[in-house]
Amino acid sequence: MRGRFLFAFAILALAIASAKSYTITLPEPAKAGNTELKAGDYKVEVVDQKAVIRDGKTESQVPVKVESAGSKYDTTSVLYGESNGSREIREIHIGGTTTKLIFGD
Repeated sequence: MRGRFLFAFAILALAIASAKSYTITLPEPAKAGNTELKAGDYKVEVVDQKAVIRDGKTESQVPVKVESAGSKYDTTSVLYGESNGSREIREIHIGGTTTKLIFGD
C-alpha cells in the first residue's frame, strides 16, 4: 500500500516538474482562447498540450502546440492575429530559447 502511494506521488511530482513556465508581457489587450486578457505581465505554463496563462486573478487554458525554431529567439515576442474584430494571440516566441508556442483551434 505504501509503495503504491509513493509511486503515485512520484508520478505526480514528475508531471508537475515537466510543466514548462515562461513570463510574457502583453503590451495591449488580446484574447487567448475565449478569455480576454488585459495588457500586463502573465505567466504561461505549458502542461501536456495546453497553455495555462495566469496573472494571479485571471486564468485561461488554451490548446497549444510546442515547436522548435531553427535558431534561438533574441527576445520573447507575441504574434497576434485578428478574428471577428478582436486581437488574438497566435504565437509566442520564447527569448533565449528555440521554443515557439503556437495557439490554435
